[in-house]
This record gives sequence, C-alpha cells and structure tokens, in this order.
Amino acid sequence: MRPDAPDVRIQEADFDIAAEIARLTKGRADVGAVVTFTGLCRSEDGALSALELEHYPGMAEAEIRRIAGEAMRRWPVTGITAIHRVGKIRPGENIVLVIAASAHRHAAFDAASFLMDFMKSRAPFWKKQHRIDATTGDWVDAKETDDAALVRWGVEPDA
Repeated sequence: MRPDAPDVRIQEADFDIAAEIARLTKGRADVGAVVTFTGLCRSEDGALSALELEHYPGMAEAEIRRIAGEAMRRWPVTGITAIHRVGKIRPGENIVLVIAASAHRHAAFDAASFLMDFMKSRAPFWKKQHRIDATTGDWVDAKETDDAALVRWGVEPDA
C-alpha cells in the first residue's frame, strides 16, 4: 500500500524524531527500512547565537510537497515525512527532518537524499545569522555545492 501524499510541515516548534518515525511506520508491515536526515543549526565556530529562518507561506509547503511527490514517483517508498522549522533556532537545535520509509534500504536512502538536495536548493527559505556579538549578519546565500548536488538527479543547477 502506497500513501496518497507525503507528510509535509513547516513549523516553529521542534520535532520528536522517534515520534515522527512511529507516525510514519505504525501498522505498516511492508516497511523494511527507514532513513532519516536531521539538519541541525551550527554555531559557526562559536560566532552564531541563532539562525533565523523565514519562508514563503503556502509556496514553501507546495514546493516541498512537489519535491517529495517526485521522490515517491521515482522510488518505491511507503511514506515520506518532511518537516522544516522556521523562526529563531539556536546552535544545536533541529532545523529540518526528512524521513523516507520503504521495503528496502536503497529506495529509502535515495528518496531521502533526493528530497534533501532539492529542499536545500529549491524550497523558498531564507536564513539570517544572528551573531554572539549581538550583530545581525546578512541573509545567507545558497551555496554552489547545493545546486551542483542536483546534477546527480539529472537536473541542471540553473533549471
């Protein structure tokens, strides 16, 4: 049984990884593999007090849902959960969670990796650094390596 749609959420509140895995796999005897990715806020060598994340409401959810739907079409996954936090996030706190469940590990690994690569470069989020010295940094630009990661999925970075 394949799910109809991925579970996509954008929220300020933290998430419980174990609870999210249980939600995705409960009652599913066809799940043989669960792959998770959790992105955390870095301290940037002690210089960062917080990372402020903003998004384009509605558009961000739709884009993540689109990307997750594509992952579900490409690989035989039994479910996908994608949670992205917004607001001020302190170093060491969770930012993003991707869970892919499948009968077999390769599909789960590939779907999770695909989803993270696309979320990192295509989902409309903006990040501003807040430094320990009480200054506010610039909005963080996307990295060339994030766009370059799309090439392995058959997508040109500037597409």
